Amino acid sequence: MNRHELSTEHADLRAAVEEFARSEIAPVIGEYYENNAFPYDIVAKMGRMGLFGLPFPEEHGGMGGDYFALCLALEELARVDSSVAITLEAGVSLGAMPLYRFGTEEQKKTYLPKLCAGEALGAFGLTEPGGGSDAGATRTTARLEDGEWVINGTKSFITNSGTDITALVTVTAVTGRREDGRPEISSILVPRGTPGFSVGQKYSKVGWNASDTNELVFEDCRVPEANLVGERGRGYAQFLRILDEGRIAIAALSVGLAQGCVDESVRYAEERHAFGSAIGTYQAIQFKIAEMEARAHTARLAYYDAASRMLAGEPFKKEAAIAKLVASNAAMDNARDATQVFGGYGFMNDYAVGRFYRDAKILEIGEGTSEVQKMLIARELGLPA
Repeated sequence: MNRHELSTEHADLRAAVEEFARSEIAPVIGEYYENNAFPYDIVAKMGRMGLFGLPFPEEHGGMGGDYFALCLALEELARVDSSVAITLEAGVSLGAMPLYRFGTEEQKKTYLPKLCAGEALGAFGLTEPGGGSDAGATRTTARLEDGEWVINGTKSFITNSGTDITALVTVTAVTGRREDGRPEISSILVPRGTPGFSVGQKYSKVGWNASDTNELVFEDCRVPEANLVGERGRGYAQFLRILDEGRIAIAALSVGLAQGCVDESVRYAEERHAFGSAIGTYQAIQFKIAEMEARAHTARLAYYDAASRMLAGEPFKKEAAIAKLVASNAAMDNARDATQVFGGYGFMNDYAVGRFYRDAKILEIGEGTSEVQKMLIARELGLPA
């Protein structure tokens, strides 16, 4: 992949998802959003398009594409709505990817085909009530007893965890102690419906209102020892790898929101008249939209670069953190400026920029806060830890 140009295949995919988002999502998503309803029909259509299987090989039911293809799809979806985009992002990079990267052949055979088809969703159980950015401070425990893992603990803010099509959650849990006394953290797959595994009430959120987010509770939840995902004691390291990749995906989603703000502002600036002229004729509005476009363009180049390094097998941790930091800042800044361009109408939920404004802030928090990204960048530069 050229770091600044799309291949024919990637360009065709981008165009197809753009058309889908404009024709299938844009006309209906507002109602889902205001009703805090999960858009099952849209998700099913995305599944039939193959979007959930984009980065996975055909042998597992995927489309045989790559991670950059997923990022392009996320950008185009988020230009219209972030709830739908995060459902795809979490379903692929957080739900299915841990199984693909670290799961056994039996685990892949059992779950990946339905996850790739969008017929089922997986969730990623990392964050805990007292943890936040300190993901290493895991309190959930899992002990081996008679060939089963017995899991106890609580996970917070888990996307795709309570839908009717959620099939599993992969959770991090303390499974022992290392020789240095630090906790041994492992990853364990818990299927939906397992006794002792319950889904809490949906959160009342500021944004992403058409996506699914819940607390998860494990009370003596038992699963077979074979449900270990990857190596025992490597769960935290595995999830850090997943998060590095996921930051590129969140950057792409953020660019989509930032670009959607530009799209809406350009359209509105041509239609809205004040003092006898379209507001787009006034330099103050022109300069604001020009800055918005510059932010989106710069952030796009950042995630393109990170994705290209990842696909080339090069180190990409720093570039992923930069992309996530720059793109989430661009999304937040553009959402604020787009709301200002729309004036009073920007404060109304009838307009897409109202959703964009509500959705933007979480991008500076989820999958690593902006402060965490700065820490990662500093460490990669060799600054003292």
